[in-house]
Amino acid sequence: MILLRDSELENLHTESWHKKAYELFKLKMTDANQLFPCIPALLGLKSGHLRYGFIGSPLKYETSYELAAILKEYSLHFKSFGKYTSLIIFFESPKESLDLGVQEYQELFWQHLINLTRLDELPWPEIIPSNPSHPLWEFCFHGTPYFMYCATPAHINRKSRNFPYLMLAITPRFVLKEFLAKEKQTVKIKQQIRKRLKEYDSIPIHPALNSYGNNDNYEWQQYFLPDDQIIFSQCPFHKEK
Repeated sequence: MILLRDSELENLHTESWHKKAYELFKLKMTDANQLFPCIPALLGLKSGHLRYGFIGSPLKYETSYELAAILKEYSLHFKSFGKYTSLIIFFESPKESLDLGVQEYQELFWQHLINLTRLDELPWPEIIPSNPSHPLWEFCFHGTPYFMYCATPAHINRKSRNFPYLMLAITPRFVLKEFLAKEKQTVKIKQQIRKRLKEYDSIPIHPALNSYGNNDNYEWQQYFLPDDQIIFSQCPFHKEK
């Protein structure tokens, strides 16, 4: 069980944590009373282009091996999944993780990304800067640039980043580039997303949210948004390496 489709998850045993996580995800995405801000993700769900992976506790180093195996498989085949595809990863939540705060989840998130780089079988793409302070930097794995989104059970104010399980949404840059190819459409979609964010979260839009390629944009700051308006000046990924 590595990459799963919606149709396969619908048939999972109802008592499994995998089925519960999937149902909660689908409920969050399709709630008509609270429109989820990320329009590309909604299109991916409706189109059946999303793929799902389930891995162990975020507290265990071995879980990074599971994540690496799934992301490698996804990297090899994502272009055949559809133009709105993303990889959704759910971490199992052991009892000892229930009391973790946002900062602790943030540390776990970056540690798993650091581990992924250590486990990567392919070199970092030459076209992507290796320094996160560069506006064109983004996380890469198996030769593919990705946008990383993280949601946690600890987020309260920023509801768009809240989920009962630690969750990642991993989107290839290729997908985002194609989706935002038309300038007029891009402007309209970004306006809709920001409007939904204002209505969805109980705090203002985080100042780090920006557009890839802008000189003042730093992708890493957007991967794991805090539950307040703090902007971190140094990337943990960069500091570790």
